[in-house]
Amino acid sequence: MVGLLVLAVAAMAAGQAGLLQGKVPTDLGVHQGKLKSPSATANSVSSQASLYPDHPQRGYADVAPLALRGDGPATIARLQRLVAAMPGAHIVESTPDYLYVQYTTSIMKFVDDVEFWFDPKAQTIQVRSASRVGESDLGVNRKRVEAVRQALADQS
Repeated sequence: MVGLLVLAVAAMAAGQAGLLQGKVPTDLGVHQGKLKSPSATANSVSSQASLYPDHPQRGYADVAPLALRGDGPATIARLQRLVAAMPGAHIVESTPDYLYVQYTTSIMKFVDDVEFWFDPKAQTIQVRSASRVGESDLGVNRKRVEAVRQALADQS
């Protein structure tokens, strides 16, 4: 019992010290009409998972794209306002067709990278949300995307 308590305190201390943030990805953004592929482990979701047919987490990672609310730039602007109000959100990059947000958990300081991209060809918002560390996110990225989807729908 004492061992578990020591482990929990050590993990929290590591988180507070920033040791669990992981490395900032250098390959985010839109490349040849695609966001980065989902993670190789069950800690990400992507509306473009089907574009990576041999991906080991394709079934787990699938999530629907977000519907437009107005045109693409208007929807990205709405998303920016929505996510800016979410706990732990930090907007890193925002253009009329792309939004990159980092979410940091309050206690352990884990960081998730979330991208929204207006796909003009599909007339939808493609989304990718991924944890930087670990092999499982316990469904956090999917829940976040669905919460954003619901908040966006509620605005209309």
